[in-house]
Amino acid sequence: MQLKIGEWLRKYLDRTLKENETTTMSYPPPIAKTIGFELVDVSQASATLKLQTDPAIHGNPMGTVHGGVLCDLADAAIGTAHATTLGENESFTSIDLRINFFRPLWKDEIRATARGVQMGKTVSFYSCEIIRSDGKLVAVATSSVLTLSGESAKGR
Repeated sequence: MQLKIGEWLRKYLDRTLKENETTTMSYPPPIAKTIGFELVDVSQASATLKLQTDPAIHGNPMGTVHGGVLCDLADAAIGTAHATTLGENESFTSIDLRINFFRPLWKDEIRATARGVQMGKTVSFYSCEIIRSDGKLVAVATSSVLTLSGESAKGR
């Protein structure tokens, strides 16, 4: 039985998926395994991912967590949030991604929460806050996302 992505993700989180329940989205994506993040919350146009950072794995030459890791995390949170809004025969692609860094990060558990700010029929805008375990803001990313339909969505 094919479920809408948002419903499938909620059941995935609740561990109530039945063997025959599928969706069009592959989850978790390979990048989640590579970097080590996991989904912890999802609702309509919103998703939260968590990551245990470690400069020995995620570090830059200066010894802090590499900004590209935070970009990947934000992009994945935004993509997961947007996927919850998709209808049948729809997919999406990012148009842009911008990130502002506010403080360095070392070994910590962080959360990236993406929320839809402006939802359009074809272009939507998201914001994603990345927060340390002490509640301090590490970075904010924003992204415009293009919803693809019909033939444009095939193979994505």
